[in-house]
Amino acid sequence: MTTYSNHIRSKEVENAARECLEKRGVSISSIAEIVYQMQKPYNESLTFEYCVESVNRVLEKREIQHALLVGVELDQLAEKGQLSEPLQSLVAQDEGLFGVDETIAFGAALGYGSISVTTFGYLDKEKFGVIKQLDSKEGGQCHTFLDDMVGSIAANASSRIAHRLRDMEDGLSDHEIEMRDQEERY
Repeated sequence: MTTYSNHIRSKEVENAARECLEKRGVSISSIAEIVYQMQKPYNESLTFEYCVESVNRVLEKREIQHALLVGVELDQLAEKGQLSEPLQSLVAQDEGLFGVDETIAFGAALGYGSISVTTFGYLDKEKFGVIKQLDSKEGGQCHTFLDDMVGSIAANASSRIAHRLRDMEDGLSDHEIEMRDQEERY
């Protein structure tokens, strides 16, 4: 067994998670579009740029990075036929009763509270934007885990915006809001 003693820097893990998205054809802006759709009805002053910032902040969270790396790795192994049966067939076919993909994404959604959890459930059911494209199975790639992880990221970013809006309405200072945000990311 190989022993690893090197410390893996957080920024290295974050960059790897972001690269996973890019290589699989998922842009930050495509996730931000979902966030914008989810939050605009509740926040008239919401800008698309703020949604992009929120997605980027969510991607700084270690739990999100780890879940994304695991999920994409499993998708890629399934594409190459490198999982053992019956897991290979379950993942490659995105078997309807195989819920591990949702379980991992759901777990990643827990970090931003009940708004994130309910939003994730809605996105998992309705599948729009890039989530729908990933779930379509077009292009020969397996996205069994990635479509759910994108939903989780969008749900977290939406919840982050909702909580920050309430903090602003409650009169918290920018510094206090930023401190809360820092605490939520790690």
